[in-house]
Amino acid sequence: MAPESTRRTFLKLSAAGIGTVASSKIAASAPAASIPSSFGSPDPESGDTISVWVTDPQSRRAPAQGVTWRRGMSSEPGIVLDPSKKFQTILGFGAAFTDAACYMFNQLREPEREALFHEMFHSSEMGLNVCRTCMGASDYSTKVYSYDEGGPDPDLARFSVEHDREYILPILRQARKINPELFLFSTQWSPPGWMKSSGSMLGGSMRRKYLPAYSQYFLKFLQAYAAEGVPVEAVTPQNEVDTDQDGRMPACIWPQEYEIQFVKLLGPLLEQNGLATKIWILDHNYNLWGRAICELDDPGLRKYCRDVAWHGYVGEPDAINRVHEAHPDVAMHWTEGGPDYTKPDYLTDWTKWGNIFTAALRNWCESITGWNLALDEKGRPNIGPFPCGGVVTVDSKTKEIQRSGQFWALAHFSRFIRRGACRFNSESTLQDLDHVALTNPDGQHVLVLSNSGTDRTITLQMTAMLADVSLKKDSLATLIWS
Repeated sequence: MAPESTRRTFLKLSAAGIGTVASSKIAASAPAASIPSSFGSPDPESGDTISVWVTDPQSRRAPAQGVTWRRGMSSEPGIVLDPSKKFQTILGFGAAFTDAACYMFNQLREPEREALFHEMFHSSEMGLNVCRTCMGASDYSTKVYSYDEGGPDPDLARFSVEHDREYILPILRQARKINPELFLFSTQWSPPGWMKSSGSMLGGSMRRKYLPAYSQYFLKFLQAYAAEGVPVEAVTPQNEVDTDQDGRMPACIWPQEYEIQFVKLLGPLLEQNGLATKIWILDHNYNLWGRAICELDDPGLRKYCRDVAWHGYVGEPDAINRVHEAHPDVAMHWTEGGPDYTKPDYLTDWTKWGNIFTAALRNWCESITGWNLALDEKGRPNIGPFPCGGVVTVDSKTKEIQRSGQFWALAHFSRFIRRGACRFNSESTLQDLDHVALTNPDGQHVLVLSNSGTDRTITLQMTAMLADVSLKKDSLATLIWS
């Protein structure tokens, strides 16, 4: 998490209008969009149309009237599409299985949890497939804990993931059963207190002498989770490397040279033990782009790392381009961002999140992972200072489920953009309209539009074809065609 002032500033500045709060009981899922079997230019004579799915104050990811392509050219098209100009390949979309999220999912009766998980993770529904887990406590946990509690234990004789067996591992297994393609990456908020200068998991900094033991700690975690049927495919050494949050939550400062040294220890250790787990560095804000470049410039680190994880609380997403230009073969991932349940638009800020996700994709990110998958109506369980909400809210008393604006935004991306999709070029001079275009592995085109402005009709142009699309104010629209 970022400092409170910067987080709240980010949430305030990135908000895109407050719509009318609608009932959370609007249908949460919709029929699967057809997926054509071949790729080609749209042909109006054969009846090719664009399928349209909309979220606005009246609808939630609902099918809308289709749009028909026509031949022609426009002198002032709204958006120009060029599938021949390709960019990054997509890994997927999701959010975080924090201790708090798993605890809230565990409060649901089995039928309700099964139905919600089908809606969120099944490939025929929302299809979330890239999710984060926490190695020990984060600020969204029921208590402060690590996998090796007590005094110094450099041999890790006490190491155990017993805490996670109560509800975290069962929840993860259930999600993986529904979506076997679920890609999990894991992040540490703090090492055990005895590895830190403060002696506590709350704030403080890493002690360099424990980096070798800490690499073994990661190895033991990965082996323990694999033995539980929950393989983890990537790790980040530290969540938000340059802040200790004034000792108010599990956090740890990592100097740049520490992260470089740690990757040089962990990479060979994973390799020696036959683990293909990836290492993603930084896991922090856009303004640390210089640190990311410097770390990747180190050949010893570079041997074991080709991924950078980003948060959007401070700085601008185009900073990612600077890292891409310096290291064009490095993959980028957007790994944290969550709504604020105290804001009046918590249930309706889908356009804001559409803008944020679009910016990440247009700046080379291959995956997008939000923050807590589920919290209660007051943003709990929480042992930190920040007022975050879940992708869904589970009422602590009634167990009623509410779906946030971020939920609906995620659905417009994850529901239709498949793993292996490739982003292609889309250009526009229109104000208050964000857009991102991709081609799925089977040739299906997907265009996501986030309209922060007023009602409007825009013209799409692709090669010598045109299509007119009507958009409501404060709306998301996903367009699909072959």
